[in-house]
Order: sequence, then C-alpha cells, then structure tokens
Amino acid sequence: QVQLVESGGGLVQAGGSLRLSCAASGRTFSKYAVGWFRQAPGKERELAASTWSGSNTYYANSVNGRFTISRDNAKNAVYLQMNALKPEDTAVYYCAAEYGTSRPTSFNYWGQGTQVTVSS
Repeated sequence: QVQLVESGGGLVQAGGSLRLSCAASGRTFSKYAVGWFRQAPGKERELAASTWSGSNTYYANSVNGRFTISRDNAKNAVYLQMNALKPEDTAVYYCAAEYGTSRPTSFNYWGQGTQVTVSS
C-alpha cells in the first residue's frame, strides 16, 4: 500500500506560479499511475492532470497549457507545476495513485490534500 502526502499549497496572486509536490512511500512507486485532482467549494471534484507509463499525460481543458505534471521515480515524488494561475484554480488539490502502467481509470490511493488559493 502506498501513502501519499501533498505539500506546496498556499496563497498566490493571479498570474503567479506554484509547484505542488506529492511524496509517496515505498520502493514500487514507478509501478503506479498518478494524478492530481482538485475540488473547489460548490464544484465537482475534477481530475486536473495525470501521468502513466513513463511519459503519457492527461490534462483537463481548464488547466491545459498552464499546468504540467511530472514525476521523479527515484525520489518517489510527483509534481504539479501551475503557471498563470487564475482565481478559478482555487481548490484543495489531491494527489492520487493507481497501481499499473495503463491509463488510470480508478484511483485507489489518496493524499490528504493541500489548499491552493489564488487571489485576484
């Protein structure tokens, strides 16, 4: 079982950047597909970005072109680089993982979340 811990959230002004980190336990992190979800007040939880099988990535239309997901298997970490932030990006961001190298369809492991607030 993998444990996930997010960090890097905070308050940033619109147009700014922020990088979220997710630290994973275990030595088999490379066998997991990972993603970043976010949930804003009054909105449905959405998958912002995910990566699997090396370099495959997915981005939600709302973040495409502004966010970049990456991972460092040697460090058991996944990152979400967020640029050109908008107030609409304000949400709790969750790191999630699914065992396997195929495109993830169900995320079985979740972190506790980290708050990102973008002011206008």
